[in-house]
Amino acid sequence: MTKPRHGPLTAGEPVQLTDPKGRSHIITLRAGASFHTHRGTLSHDDIIGGPDGNVVRSGGGTPYVVFRPLLADYTLTMKRGAAVVYPKDAAQIVAFADVFPGARVLEAGAGSGALSCWLLRAIGEQGTLVSFERRPDFAEIARRNVEQFFGAPPPAWQLVNGEFGADYDGLVDFDRVILDMLAPWDCVDAAAGALAPGGLACCYVATTTQLSRTVEALRGHGGFDEPAAWESLVRGWHVEGLAVRPEHRMVGHTGFLVTARRLAPGVVPPPRRRRPSGGYGGADSPPVIGGIPGDPPPEEIRSRVNRNA
Repeated sequence: MTKPRHGPLTAGEPVQLTDPKGRSHIITLRAGASFHTHRGTLSHDDIIGGPDGNVVRSGGGTPYVVFRPLLADYTLTMKRGAAVVYPKDAAQIVAFADVFPGARVLEAGAGSGALSCWLLRAIGEQGTLVSFERRPDFAEIARRNVEQFFGAPPPAWQLVNGEFGADYDGLVDFDRVILDMLAPWDCVDAAAGALAPGGLACCYVATTTQLSRTVEALRGHGGFDEPAAWESLVRGWHVEGLAVRPEHRMVGHTGFLVTARRLAPGVVPPPRRRRPSGGYGGADSPPVIGGIPGDPPPEEIRSRVNRNA
């Protein structure tokens, strides 16, 4: 399904050029073409036929390291219609949604095709990925980005220009459903209908209000086990001899992830044992100290502290 990832660099494939200051550019190699920088021109012909990991120099003498781009590099520089799923979130989706080789995965929506690339790599040639995208312009951008990365249309991929929830009839027994959309709560019924028992739904949302509504919709459906929700933050580190410190900039909040397993037909999830936070259940809610329901009253806490002093 994928083009060769080793051997001499060839015309038609993307490469990443990195200068001594760490600035990177991704270009598609074409015979006779040139890449123009403020430090001189780089001829594509000087790169084509060379090894992966080569160093070439611009007309001004600046060295550039040449590599085939990693998928994470390609994701961050691809042409965008909708916002892309960041590599840190795509990695969490592949890992915690347990996307395995041969899996049948349904994705809605495709956006710019970034997550589609990660899912296609994870499921392999024996898997199936059906990606819904309701906007024709975004669908075309996703198609071009995916085909450029893999070098050809992946045979495991079906891109549907339509809206999941309205055009999902006949889609059953999927192992995973990935919802990357504005209102995933509207598609909980459709996701439940498409998933096989034991399958998993994974939702990617940007705001806390979306997070709350998505989790409550999964709980309220009655066909899913208790959802899990989280976010990931990534901070790089500067390491230069003994000068070791966190980077001044980090990839902070990009989105929340929610996962929930599909129960067997007719199975009712057991009641939740956790109590809601204070104020949620009204006047009869247990007292909350420090955000934990059922904590002792403040006077008892103070007494314990005084005894231990």
